[in-house]
Amino acid sequence: MLLPAATAPETISPPRKRPFYMGLSFQVLLGVAIAIILGHVSPASAVAMKPLGDAFIRLITMIITLVIFCTLVTGIAGMEDMKKVGRVGGKALLYFEAVSTLALLIGLVVGHVVGPGSGFNIDPATLDAKAVAEYAGQAKAQSVAEFLVHIIPNTVVDAFTRGDILQVLLVSLLFGFALSLAGPRCKPLVDLLDALTRVVFGVVAILMRFAPIGAFGAMAFTVGKYGLASLGPLLKLMVTLYITSILFVILVLGGIARVAGFGILRFLWYLREEILLVLATSSSEPALPSLMAKLEKLGCSKALVGLVVPTGYTFNADGTSLYMTLAALFVAQATNTHLTLAQQFTILGVAVLTSKGASGVQGAAFIALVATMMVIPTIPVAGMALILGIDRFLSMCRAAVNMTGNAVATLVVARWENELDRNTLRKNLAAEESGGR
Repeated sequence: MLLPAATAPETISPPRKRPFYMGLSFQVLLGVAIAIILGHVSPASAVAMKPLGDAFIRLITMIITLVIFCTLVTGIAGMEDMKKVGRVGGKALLYFEAVSTLALLIGLVVGHVVGPGSGFNIDPATLDAKAVAEYAGQAKAQSVAEFLVHIIPNTVVDAFTRGDILQVLLVSLLFGFALSLAGPRCKPLVDLLDALTRVVFGVVAILMRFAPIGAFGAMAFTVGKYGLASLGPLLKLMVTLYITSILFVILVLGGIARVAGFGILRFLWYLREEILLVLATSSSEPALPSLMAKLEKLGCSKALVGLVVPTGYTFNADGTSLYMTLAALFVAQATNTHLTLAQQFTILGVAVLTSKGASGVQGAAFIALVATMMVIPTIPVAGMALILGIDRFLSMCRAAVNMTGNAVATLVVARWENELDRNTLRKNLAAEESGGR
């Protein structure tokens, strides 16, 4: 029996909007604000909050390999055209190389124009070389062959226990291809992995509720240990990197986004929770699972997101690229080390390779920079001790740009693959924006 038309609207209740204080972005921002106040008022207590940040990062890190494996395997297994996987990977790597190299070049130009290290007149002999010795040991040059061999894990399980993203990618690709070639015979296994994927993202959703606590712990430690006053002597380098990074996101990534058919500012607002989390923890890895989920919501396929985002975390570090050439010039200028044009281009060329190993892990970019500078003997590597104290603050900036660059890259590749059209992408962004209010 049908209800009268007049009574039908009474059965539909409008969706209730969540209070602003229930939003994750507000809670993370509140946690960061409280952490800054605590770090300023009681540094010792703030430093003691470090385990909260470390625990949250470890909680997210423990699930990252499963997120990548499940997403990529089920995505490839459900993809009819196997050539598409190779095509997507090729386009992504081409994009990564072009944009990250441009970022390195911009960092070099800005370092010349602004000269953040000019006037410091630091004597390298007075610097604490021991502080950089540990990083120099980790920054031994790695050949291309060694890098490629390292991608292959000793065992399948070893890839997951180590948490090496590239090794997990290789295992996931092999499993995905094998399941796809097996066809209907392995359909039950694909269904099982698909169900596991839902559970894994459910776990991520639970863990993200602890993000405000993790952000509080990480930021409290940073402010409590280093103090806002420690920024003074090196403020020019920090301001230069932050302004350059903001302009890079707005102008370079914004221009790429406009060509792809979406606005960068609206996209940044869509990723506000992930950006705040990355800024607080100084690492882009904690935001990886939720970033992948949000990109899928916009209409990108599971296989494309699973392939492009994790690969980008290794090969598309735009923020790290800006930092490396800018910081190298800063150390040279601060120690009054003259660099010829050939030496500067050598730094640029070496950084193209070393920056590829600086993934979302905190501190990896500093190690990559030490490896780059060791190629030019005239630059005192001990000069890196100048920026070691503020590297945590620099890491916040470069991690946020790294994550944003990979998010933009994923949408660009999805547009190249015609998975999204302009109208659908804009409509999805607008819908998610209004739904998050």
